[in-house]
Amino acid sequence: MADNCIECDVVIVGSGFAGSLIAKELSQKPIDTPNGKRRLNVVILEAGPGVQPNINGFMRNFYKASLKIPESPYPPSLSLAPAGVAAGRPSFSGATWKDPEKAYFDQKDSTLPFKSTYERLAGGTSHWMGLTPRLVPNDFRMNEQYKLPFPDWPISYETLMPWYEKAEAELGVSGDVADHSYAGVTYSPGYAFPMPKIPPSLFDQHVNETLANFTDDETAACDFLGTAAPVTSLTARSQPAARNSLPYRNRRACAGNTSCIPICPIQAKYDPTITLNEATNSGAKLMDHTVASEILVDANDRVSAINFITYKDEAGPRTGTGCIKAKVYIIAANGIETPRLLLMSTNGGRTPAGVANKKSGLVGKNLMDHPQFLSWGLLPVQVFPYRGPLVTSAIGDLCDGPFRTQRAAFRISLGNEAWTATVGGSGGDPHVTTLDFINGVNLSGVNNKGSNKLADNVALLGDQLRDTLGNLISRQFRIAFAVEQSPDENNRVTLSSATDALGLPRPKIKYDVSDYTKQGIAAAFRLKNVIFKKLGAEDFTHTAESDPGGFDQMVDGKTVRLTYGGAGHVMGTYRMGNDPNTSVVDSFQRSHDHANLYLVGSGTFPTVGTANPTITLSALALRTADSIGRNFKDI
Repeated sequence: MADNCIECDVVIVGSGFAGSLIAKELSQKPIDTPNGKRRLNVVILEAGPGVQPNINGFMRNFYKASLKIPESPYPPSLSLAPAGVAAGRPSFSGATWKDPEKAYFDQKDSTLPFKSTYERLAGGTSHWMGLTPRLVPNDFRMNEQYKLPFPDWPISYETLMPWYEKAEAELGVSGDVADHSYAGVTYSPGYAFPMPKIPPSLFDQHVNETLANFTDDETAACDFLGTAAPVTSLTARSQPAARNSLPYRNRRACAGNTSCIPICPIQAKYDPTITLNEATNSGAKLMDHTVASEILVDANDRVSAINFITYKDEAGPRTGTGCIKAKVYIIAANGIETPRLLLMSTNGGRTPAGVANKKSGLVGKNLMDHPQFLSWGLLPVQVFPYRGPLVTSAIGDLCDGPFRTQRAAFRISLGNEAWTATVGGSGGDPHVTTLDFINGVNLSGVNNKGSNKLADNVALLGDQLRDTLGNLISRQFRIAFAVEQSPDENNRVTLSSATDALGLPRPKIKYDVSDYTKQGIAAAFRLKNVIFKKLGAEDFTHTAESDPGGFDQMVDGKTVRLTYGGAGHVMGTYRMGNDPNTSVVDSFQRSHDHANLYLVGSGTFPTVGTANPTITLSALALRTADSIGRNFKDI
């Protein structure tokens, strides 16, 4: 520990969703002192660069990037080897996923790849989609409701409901209460979202109209879903999103750029720099390019300080070391970087298993995501994608039901970005299909399939090229199934022998997908077939031979090659619970081992349901901030 430590009331490691929300709440909190009231002194340590004056630099990076993946706008440069990056972050590549010389994660021991990514910069993961569905009540009580060997949450939906509402106001959520009153989800009397819902796209409307009534044969074909009542229709409901449908808090309404991943060019989509700026305007101090390297614990099991390393730019070098002392310590570094820091904090051997890990031994364990089954095809009618936010509607009614005793649930999102995300593992559209017809090749699979009504692998130009692309690309669609993942202690984050540019161990990931979750992916595949047939769609969905996430699954007596994508939802690695022997934190995200340490974010989720985690982790963060503020003098 450095001789001269920075001193403050509260230190927060990480400035993403949870860290920024807590920083804003606590920096505005007055406390009593012998000299009268004053605001809490809050310091935020951010491993990456600070808040930029504008996003023009990020936009230029994205425009110039040859590989337009979610990470491409943001630092560090994708060309740098992870061993040479001071504050590294993952960027999934199928060919190199097990090679720690080329990938930030060390996944040599993984059975299947953990495919999700995140950023390390002020405001946290900026390439999120902006979707904010709540968990449904049964997600909090999987053991009680379905007798599964999953832990129940120490908090109920009803307890979290007012915090959901506060989080929706803070992030600025557009939605419709009537659309989301299903699967037991309820709202306070008279509640309305801060803004009306984003209007449905043409694709949303087409799906809703087509799936409104199933024939008897189609209903019978859906019997495998195991729902309480026969599936006679599927409803595409508007999806709540932290995206302005109207001007809100000095931010513009969505202009439909369809680039929400990786970047909203007009900040109609919420990102945590908005709240972070409000926190610093209230007096909180942000220290960027500052990597927390160890949490120090005293003889009374209280956190006494955090050591940190500063550096100059993305490749280093170190510019110094230091420490910070506070009364309350909050780690908000995400579901991988938080356990990494906890496990690095051995205190000279006094905490050999790491900080916050003495009683349960669960730090880093139960790593979860929402493995995503992605499907794509061509409709017989034009729906004109590439307009609007990526997702405006979803089919959520199948996220809960008696089938959960046997298989994972899923939530279905309808994509307005067509084939932007993937064209069979060979890149994104409209670029791939355009080049196929210019060059007479067939990476997309469209250049030798019936709907183009042309010869195989034909090369086009002029009016014929324009008309062909106009016909094909206007009929593209994608449907994604976000599948529930079961908690498994074998899926875990530990420390690798591979290090970063600061000499700190990088995350080592061990990951697999359980049979419970694979059965959910298989059910998604079967329902995809039903939906595509009902839509009259040509199916281009397939698993590339090079996909390391591919696995064989028996479906209707046949072996099918399936795969999954990462949803960017890193969850479960320091779960909450009432029992210190089976959980890391309590329902207020306070460490069972250290009374002045809080671990926040989606790493506290005991189970994950099918809802994007952001609004839930934000609601939990606001509840935690309220508890700290009310009880600060007694912590």
